[in-house]
Amino acid sequence: MLTREEQKQYNRHLILEEIGEKGQIKLKQAKVLVIGAGGLGCPVLQYLTAAGIGTIGVIDDDVIDQTNLQRQILYTVEDVGKSKAETAANRLSKLNPFINFQIYKEQLTKHNAIELFKQYDIIVDGSDNFQTRYLSNDAAVITNKPLVYGSIFKFEGQVSVFNYKGSATYRCLYPTPPNPKDVPNCSEIGVLGVLPGIIGSLQANEVLKMIIGLGDVLSDKLLVLDVLSMRQLVLNYSKTERAEVTALDENYEAFCGVTIIEDEITLEDLNQNKTKYNLLDVRENWEREQYHIGGQHIPLGELPSRFSEIDISKPVVVYCKSGIRSTRAIDFLQEQELQGNFINLKNGLS
Repeated sequence: MLTREEQKQYNRHLILEEIGEKGQIKLKQAKVLVIGAGGLGCPVLQYLTAAGIGTIGVIDDDVIDQTNLQRQILYTVEDVGKSKAETAANRLSKLNPFINFQIYKEQLTKHNAIELFKQYDIIVDGSDNFQTRYLSNDAAVITNKPLVYGSIFKFEGQVSVFNYKGSATYRCLYPTPPNPKDVPNCSEIGVLGVLPGIIGSLQANEVLKMIIGLGDVLSDKLLVLDVLSMRQLVLNYSKTERAEVTALDENYEAFCGVTIIEDEITLEDLNQNKTKYNLLDVRENWEREQYHIGGQHIPLGELPSRFSEIDISKPVVVYCKSGIRSTRAIDFLQEQELQGNFINLKNGLS
């Protein structure tokens, strides 16, 4: 049953014949896990909260950075440095006090995915890397949960629903991951601020449709939207033998070709022994202008033509914002068979 206050909160749903109190109670009883509280996660969380999903899980180990604010509209400048998952849940509780939030300030890994997914009815993937997408897909298949997928790139977004009542999966659509060297991140190429809002809202829409039983779910279909032309395509794809998953992969980073750098140093340890190292900043010019910790500056995209300029007289600590670009930089530099010792700044400046 709905309380009198809940009836006021959800009035516009209740007067919809297709939803009514029966549909709203289904939303209240539902449990949805959202992976990531970033660009896609923010609109997903906002609309699921407003709609009245009874239990919402939020898993994200990241903290808020000022560069997030252009598109992650749950946060303000006062939140910089705070936990995304915790801040999102605190703010959304003020939007709807009837929601039970479960916060996980950790990464989704092969060690926690299965047990976590078992606790929820639907999983929403708001991640921004391929290893998490393949892990989410496999864990969803093993636990028999539908997975709502979304991705963004500059001015284009994609949405689909995997493993819905035995439908095709992420591995059916994308059997093999791309070379990570060919996949730039938003720090390098940018993203239109409203794009994740649009795609995240579409993801939330699929969640509501599945719970209430409305319309046609985007299973076995991929929606592709170009927000500059507003052209929209819905592509059909079929279930393949790759949909069969019985166990999680031993190493999703290796499967996706992600280089694991064993030689790393934390910012705290670096600051205690800074004179022992040379520093290499591989961020963009505008990032360097805002803040840096010294050393040479060669943006990642310029390394192929400028790597000979690097001073390798001491071990070189390579740094960026989060550790992703510095890992790519070290991978490239090692391929050049330089005699230097390259060390990754763990988790970057963040």
